[in-house]
Amino acid sequence: MSKRKENIRYLVRGMHDAAPIALGYFAVAFAIGITAREVGLTTFQAWLASLLVMASAGQYAGFLIIGSHGSLIEMALMILIANARYFLMGCAFSQKIDPNEAKYHRLLMAHGLTDEIFALGIAKNGYVHPFYQYGAMLLAMPGWSFGTVVGVIAGSILPPSVVAALGVALFGMFIAIIIPAAKDDRSIGIVVVTSFVVSLVTTKWTMLASMSPGTRTVILTIILSVLAALLLPLNEEERKQEEAGDPYA
Repeated sequence: MSKRKENIRYLVRGMHDAAPIALGYFAVAFAIGITAREVGLTTFQAWLASLLVMASAGQYAGFLIIGSHGSLIEMALMILIANARYFLMGCAFSQKIDPNEAKYHRLLMAHGLTDEIFALGIAKNGYVHPFYQYGAMLLAMPGWSFGTVVGVIAGSILPPSVVAALGVALFGMFIAIIIPAAKDDRSIGIVVVTSFVVSLVTTKWTMLASMSPGTRTVILTIILSVLAALLLPLNEEERKQEEAGDPYA
């Protein structure tokens, strides 16, 4: 088989495997688009943000800082913290790439390395073919960016009451992520509840209430993460169970 035919075969396979991901992305990105519209972004600005960031938590945090008129440094720090997991995911995924692979392939694959696309690639046996990842990105990225555009447009033409109701969808997504994890691990539940309480208290505390929401979130995220790691560490038995299990099964 020629190199070109092989690339096309992997590209099509990646697109096939990523089709369900693209549909899921569209639904979540729609809610992101509603938020983008609420903070005053244009359709093009929201589309470009989705194309470049491709992360729901990072984008949502960035949009909130835009809405509160925060600084660019504040936004960069918030997105960096919200997307910090990609440092670890990138390191893990690098082990699935052929050491002889060209640098530009590594850079292109890194840009599209979302949680779900990471899971697709990491679950494959052996090295991941670059064109498999490109195929997944070819469907997932438009699903995300187009969903954002539709959300912005819907936010412009729908009645305010409907827009407000649709805006709740994003919080529903975050709750859907938190609840199952909290049920499986009591420590996660403790951290989540503590975060809610501390966040509420700091909005009323005079010394911190004067800070912008973005700065306050950055500070609380760092402090609570460090405290959780120190006070609620993963014990040896749990660590071995996680290593033995298949998180993508």
